[in-house]
Amino acid sequence: MSVLSAVNLTVSLGSRRVLDRVGIHLEPGVMLVAGRNGAGKTTLFTVLAGVRRPDSGEVWLEERRLPAIPPRQRGQRVTLIPQDTDSPFEFTGRELVMMGRYPHVPRWREPAKDDHALVEEALRLVDGTAFADRPVSTLSGGERRRIVIARALATRAPIILADEPTANLDLEHALAILSVLRRLADQGHTVAIASHDLNLCAPWADRVMLLHESRVYCDDLPEQALSAGRVREVFGVRSDDPSGFFPRSFGPG
Repeated sequence: MSVLSAVNLTVSLGSRRVLDRVGIHLEPGVMLVAGRNGAGKTTLFTVLAGVRRPDSGEVWLEERRLPAIPPRQRGQRVTLIPQDTDSPFEFTGRELVMMGRYPHVPRWREPAKDDHALVEEALRLVDGTAFADRPVSTLSGGERRRIVIARALATRAPIILADEPTANLDLEHALAILSVLRRLADQGHTVAIASHDLNLCAPWADRVMLLHESRVYCDDLPEQALSAGRVREVFGVRSDDPSGFFPRSFGPG
């Protein structure tokens, strides 16, 4: 079972404490992580992926401390879909997706036939084949987003940390991506999604964690985590206790 957990994570950026003794336990299924701007969602995901070191606290991948795992092995187990979709070089979409296979490709060896096949499968899952051979700099924001998601899917990592995966996507492709992540979770993957779009993402989640004032406010079933009282406390807005929970049920066509 793919389990990623953290205890007492504390991170400060300048004089501001972004995470204050935050703990999280991720196991197969989908967890939605939500909160206001600046609540620490992106910082938490970069720490869980090993991209950023916390000031204090520990991250564990199953029975091992994350920093003790060599980067290539870590990249085979945990993949991050970052918010940033910019590419500093003139890679094509397909070349960028192939980078997702690098943790599996031995040094000084070209990607094998299986690697190319997995890249094509990842492109198909995000509906990106039609523009995969164009330079990423020529793609729209939504097309770049789908390429970044395909790169993460190409790793075949059992743990996926998706930071705003539906940003810049139209409704059709946002639903398709959430459907892919849900299907992977049902097959045993561990998926965490950070998103501001509660109506769109919460129906796909098994659990919801709310971050508030640098700490974990709650970690609960979606219906409890997003009750009217908790939404008012965390987001400062009024919400109706839902009938059917969300105002409309969307699904891939």
